[in-house]
Amino acid sequence: MTLEILTIPCLSDNYAYLAHDPATGETAAIDVPEAGPILRALDEKGWTLSQVLITHHHADHVDGLAELLAAAPAQVIGAGADAHRLPPLDVAVKEGDTISLGKDQGHVIDVSGHTVGHVAFHFPQSNAVFTADSLMALGCGRVFEGTMPQMWASLQKLCALPPETIVYSGHEYTQTNAKFALTVDPSNAALISRASAVGDARAQGRPTVPSTLAEELATNPFLRTTDPDIQAQLGMQGADPADVFAEIRTRKDCF
Repeated sequence: MTLEILTIPCLSDNYAYLAHDPATGETAAIDVPEAGPILRALDEKGWTLSQVLITHHHADHVDGLAELLAAAPAQVIGAGADAHRLPPLDVAVKEGDTISLGKDQGHVIDVSGHTVGHVAFHFPQSNAVFTADSLMALGCGRVFEGTMPQMWASLQKLCALPPETIVYSGHEYTQTNAKFALTVDPSNAALISRASAVGDARAQGRPTVPSTLAEELATNPFLRTTDPDIQAQLGMQGADPADVFAEIRTRKDCF
Protein backbone atom coordinates (compact mmCIF):
# COMPACT_ATOMS: atom_id res chain seq x y z
CA MET A 1 0.00 0.00 0.00
CA THR A 2 1.36 3.43 -0.93
CA LEU A 3 -1.34 5.52 0.77
CA GLU A 4 -1.84 5.79 4.51
CA ILE A 5 -5.60 5.83 5.08
CA LEU A 6 -7.46 6.96 8.20
CA THR A 7 -11.08 6.06 8.96
CA ILE A 8 -12.83 9.05 10.58
CA PRO A 9 -16.22 8.60 12.29
CA CYS A 10 -18.56 11.55 11.65
CA LEU A 11 -22.12 12.47 12.65
CA SER A 12 -24.01 9.51 14.10
CA ASP A 13 -23.02 6.78 11.65
CA ASN A 14 -21.02 8.28 8.76
CA TYR A 15 -17.40 7.77 7.83
CA ALA A 16 -15.01 10.13 6.11
CA TYR A 17 -11.49 9.13 5.14
CA LEU A 18 -8.10 10.78 4.83
CA ALA A 19 -5.70 9.28 2.30
CA HIS A 20 -2.09 10.45 2.64
CA ASP A 21 0.87 9.89 0.33
CA PRO A 22 3.98 9.82 2.57
CA ALA A 23 6.32 10.37 -0.36
CA THR A 24 4.88 13.76 -1.35
CA GLY A 25 2.84 14.83 1.67
CA GLU A 26 -0.34 15.15 -0.41
CA THR A 27 -3.53 14.32 1.47
CA ALA A 28 -7.09 13.84 0.26
CA ALA A 29 -10.32 13.78 2.23
CA ILE A 30 -12.98 11.49 0.84
CA ASP A 31 -16.41 12.96 1.62
CA VAL A 32 -17.02 15.56 4.32
CA PRO A 33 -20.03 14.79 6.54
CA GLU A 34 -18.69 17.33 9.05
CA ALA A 35 -15.48 19.31 9.25
CA GLY A 36 -14.45 19.01 12.90
CA PRO A 37 -13.31 15.37 13.03
CA ILE A 38 -11.39 15.74 9.75
CA LEU A 39 -9.63 18.91 10.89
CA ARG A 40 -8.69 17.25 14.18
CA ALA A 41 -7.26 14.24 12.35
CA LEU A 42 -5.24 16.48 10.02
CA ASP A 43 -3.85 18.36 13.03
CA GLU A 44 -3.00 15.20 14.96
CA LYS A 45 -1.16 13.70 11.97
CA GLY A 46 0.46 16.96 10.88
CA TRP A 47 -0.94 16.55 7.38
CA THR A 48 -1.89 19.34 4.96
CA LEU A 49 -5.06 18.84 2.96
CA SER A 50 -4.55 19.04 -0.81
CA GLN A 51 -7.71 17.46 -2.28
CA VAL A 52 -11.30 16.62 -1.41
CA LEU A 53 -12.95 13.77 -3.30
CA ILE A 54 -16.75 13.86 -3.27
CA THR A 55 -18.65 10.66 -4.06
CA HIS A 56 -22.21 12.04 -4.31
CA HIS A 57 -24.40 14.98 -3.40
CA HIS A 58 -26.25 13.77 -0.30
CA ALA A 59 -25.99 16.21 2.59
CA ASP A 60 -24.40 13.73 4.97
CA HIS A 61 -21.45 13.49 2.58
CA VAL A 62 -20.91 17.17 1.73
CA ASP A 63 -22.35 19.37 4.49
CA GLY A 64 -19.00 19.93 6.20
CA LEU A 65 -17.17 20.97 3.05
CA ALA A 66 -17.45 24.76 3.33
CA GLU A 67 -16.17 24.74 6.91
CA LEU A 68 -13.36 22.35 5.99
CA LEU A 69 -12.21 24.47 3.05
CA ALA A 70 -12.32 27.64 5.14
CA ALA A 71 -9.75 26.10 7.49
CA ALA A 72 -7.87 23.93 4.99
CA PRO A 73 -8.17 25.12 1.36
CA ALA A 74 -7.97 22.27 -1.14
CA GLN A 75 -8.93 21.23 -4.66
CA VAL A 76 -12.44 19.76 -4.82
CA ILE A 77 -13.06 16.84 -7.19
CA GLY A 78 -16.43 15.28 -7.98
CA ALA A 79 -18.64 13.92 -10.72
CA GLY A 80 -19.40 16.28 -13.57
CA ALA A 81 -22.78 14.58 -13.95
CA ASP A 82 -23.63 15.68 -10.42
CA ALA A 83 -22.03 19.13 -10.56
CA HIS A 84 -25.38 20.94 -10.63
CA ARG A 85 -26.12 19.80 -7.06
CA LEU A 86 -22.65 19.37 -5.60
CA PRO A 87 -20.67 22.15 -3.93
CA PRO A 88 -18.52 24.02 -6.47
CA LEU A 89 -15.99 21.70 -8.11
CA ASP A 90 -12.46 22.53 -9.19
CA VAL A 91 -12.23 19.33 -11.21
CA ALA A 92 -15.22 17.50 -12.71
CA VAL A 93 -14.64 13.82 -13.46
CA LYS A 94 -16.41 10.92 -15.12
CA GLU A 95 -15.98 7.16 -15.33
CA GLY A 96 -12.60 6.23 -16.73
CA ASP A 97 -10.88 9.42 -15.62
CA THR A 98 -7.71 9.22 -13.55
CA ILE A 99 -6.77 11.46 -10.66
CA SER A 100 -3.39 11.78 -8.95
CA LEU A 101 -2.79 11.69 -5.23
CA GLY A 102 0.92 12.04 -4.78
CA LYS A 103 2.52 9.07 -6.49
CA ASP A 104 -0.71 7.08 -6.54
CA GLN A 105 -3.27 7.08 -9.32
CA GLY A 106 -7.00 6.85 -8.64
CA HIS A 107 -9.55 5.65 -11.17
CA VAL A 108 -13.09 7.02 -11.26
CA ILE A 109 -15.92 4.46 -11.43
CA ASP A 110 -19.53 5.44 -12.08
CA VAL A 111 -21.58 3.56 -9.46
CA SER A 112 -24.95 5.19 -10.06
CA GLY A 113 -28.00 3.65 -8.42
CA HIS A 114 -28.16 5.04 -4.90
CA THR A 115 -27.97 8.37 -6.70
CA VAL A 116 -27.46 9.13 -10.37
CA GLY A 117 -23.93 10.48 -10.65
CA HIS A 118 -22.50 8.63 -7.64
CA VAL A 119 -18.82 7.78 -8.20
CA ALA A 120 -16.29 5.56 -6.46
CA PHE A 121 -12.55 6.16 -6.39
CA HIS A 122 -10.26 3.14 -6.89
CA PHE A 123 -6.55 3.34 -6.05
CA PRO A 124 -5.15 0.02 -7.32
CA GLN A 125 -1.59 0.62 -6.08
CA SER A 126 -2.99 0.93 -2.56
CA ASN A 127 -5.61 -1.84 -2.95
CA ALA A 128 -8.25 0.70 -1.91
CA VAL A 129 -11.66 1.68 -3.23
CA PHE A 130 -13.83 4.40 -1.69
CA THR A 131 -17.41 3.35 -2.36
CA ALA A 132 -19.49 5.56 -0.02
CA ASP A 133 -23.13 4.48 -0.41
CA SER A 134 -22.79 2.07 -3.33
CA LEU A 135 -21.10 -1.10 -2.01
CA MET A 136 -21.23 -1.17 1.79
CA ALA A 137 -20.06 -3.65 4.41
CA LEU A 138 -22.56 -6.53 4.14
CA GLY A 139 -24.89 -4.31 2.13
CA CYS A 140 -25.42 -1.69 -0.53
CA GLY A 141 -27.12 1.67 -0.67
CA ARG A 142 -30.85 2.02 -1.07
CA VAL A 143 -31.79 2.69 -4.71
CA PHE A 144 -33.16 6.23 -4.42
CA GLU A 145 -32.65 7.75 -7.88
CA GLY A 146 -31.41 5.06 -10.20
CA THR A 147 -32.90 1.70 -11.16
CA MET A 148 -32.34 -1.77 -9.79
CA PRO A 149 -30.53 -2.89 -12.99
CA GLN A 150 -28.35 0.22 -12.80
CA MET A 151 -27.38 -0.50 -9.19
CA TRP A 152 -26.72 -4.14 -10.01
CA ALA A 153 -24.46 -3.11 -12.89
CA SER A 154 -22.58 -0.73 -10.58
CA LEU A 155 -21.99 -3.46 -8.03
CA GLN A 156 -20.74 -5.77 -10.77
CA LYS A 157 -18.08 -3.22 -11.65
CA LEU A 158 -16.89 -3.24 -8.05
CA CYS A 159 -17.01 -7.05 -7.88
CA ALA A 160 -14.56 -7.15 -10.79
CA LEU A 161 -11.83 -5.48 -8.72
CA PRO A 162 -9.13 -7.70 -7.17
CA PRO A 163 -10.50 -9.57 -4.13
CA GLU A 164 -7.78 -8.14 -1.89
CA THR A 165 -9.13 -4.63 -2.52
CA ILE A 166 -10.02 -2.85 0.72
CA VAL A 167 -13.53 -1.36 0.61
CA TYR A 168 -13.92 1.98 2.38
CA SER A 169 -17.67 2.57 2.58
CA GLY A 170 -19.65 5.47 3.95
CA HIS A 171 -21.64 4.28 6.96
CA GLU A 172 -21.64 2.15 10.09
CA TYR A 173 -24.57 0.02 9.02
CA THR A 174 -22.85 -3.35 9.23
CA GLN A 175 -24.61 -4.80 12.26
CA THR A 176 -28.08 -4.13 10.84
CA ASN A 177 -26.91 -5.35 7.44
CA ALA A 178 -25.69 -8.58 9.04
CA LYS A 179 -29.03 -9.21 10.69
CA PHE A 180 -30.77 -8.79 7.36
CA ALA A 181 -28.22 -10.86 5.45
CA LEU A 182 -28.91 -13.81 7.73
CA THR A 183 -32.57 -13.75 6.70
CA VAL A 184 -31.68 -14.50 3.08
CA ASP A 185 -28.46 -16.51 3.59
CA PRO A 186 -28.97 -18.26 6.95
CA SER A 187 -26.71 -21.28 6.37
CA ASN A 188 -23.62 -19.34 5.24
CA ALA A 189 -20.93 -20.21 7.79
CA ALA A 190 -18.74 -17.29 6.75
CA LEU A 191 -21.64 -14.88 7.22
CA ILE A 192 -22.55 -16.34 10.62
CA SER A 193 -18.95 -15.92 11.77
CA ARG A 194 -18.72 -12.40 10.39
CA ALA A 195 -22.00 -11.35 11.99
CA SER A 196 -20.67 -12.51 15.35
CA ALA A 197 -17.42 -10.59 14.86
CA VAL A 198 -19.34 -7.47 13.85
CA GLY A 199 -21.42 -7.70 17.02
CA ASP A 200 -18.28 -7.99 19.13
CA ALA A 201 -16.68 -5.01 17.37
CA ARG A 202 -19.69 -2.79 17.89
CA ALA A 203 -20.00 -3.82 21.54
CA GLN A 204 -16.45 -2.53 21.97
CA GLY A 205 -17.15 0.65 20.00
CA ARG A 206 -14.87 -0.33 17.12
CA PRO A 207 -15.64 0.46 13.45
CA THR A 208 -16.59 -2.44 11.21
CA VAL A 209 -15.25 -0.73 8.09
CA PRO A 210 -13.22 -0.99 6.00
CA SER A 211 -13.70 -4.54 4.81
CA THR A 212 -12.12 -6.48 1.98
CA LEU A 213 -13.84 -7.26 -1.29
CA ALA A 214 -13.09 -10.94 -0.62
CA GLU A 215 -15.14 -10.70 2.60
CA GLU A 216 -17.99 -9.05 0.74
CA LEU A 217 -17.99 -11.64 -2.03
CA ALA A 218 -18.21 -14.38 0.59
CA THR A 219 -20.85 -12.84 2.86
CA ASN A 220 -22.68 -9.88 1.29
CA PRO A 221 -25.99 -11.18 -0.13
CA PHE A 222 -26.25 -8.32 -2.63
CA LEU A 223 -23.16 -9.74 -4.37
CA ARG A 224 -24.18 -13.40 -4.05
CA THR A 225 -27.31 -13.50 -6.17
CA THR A 226 -26.13 -16.55 -8.15
CA ASP A 227 -25.80 -18.63 -4.97
CA PRO A 228 -28.23 -21.59 -5.11
CA ASP A 229 -28.96 -21.44 -1.36
CA ILE A 230 -29.93 -17.77 -1.54
CA GLN A 231 -32.05 -18.34 -4.62
CA ALA A 232 -33.80 -21.24 -2.88
CA GLN A 233 -34.38 -19.17 0.26
CA LEU A 234 -36.08 -16.56 -1.92
CA GLY A 235 -38.00 -19.08 -4.02
CA MET A 236 -36.13 -17.84 -7.11
CA GLN A 237 -34.16 -20.90 -8.24
CA GLY A 238 -32.56 -20.27 -11.62
CA ALA A 239 -33.67 -16.64 -11.78
CA ASP A 240 -31.67 -13.88 -13.44
CA PRO A 241 -29.11 -12.62 -10.89
CA ALA A 242 -30.24 -9.04 -11.52
CA ASP A 243 -33.80 -10.02 -10.57
CA VAL A 244 -32.54 -11.77 -7.44
CA PHE A 245 -30.67 -8.60 -6.52
CA ALA A 246 -33.83 -6.52 -6.95
CA GLU A 247 -35.75 -8.89 -4.68
CA ILE A 248 -33.06 -8.76 -1.98
CA ARG A 249 -32.89 -4.95 -2.17
CA THR A 250 -36.70 -4.69 -1.96
CA ARG A 251 -36.75 -6.95 1.08
CA LYS A 252 -34.01 -4.90 2.73
CA ASP A 253 -36.01 -1.71 2.16
CA CYS A 254 -38.78 -3.19 4.31
CA PHE A 255 -36.53 -4.78 6.93
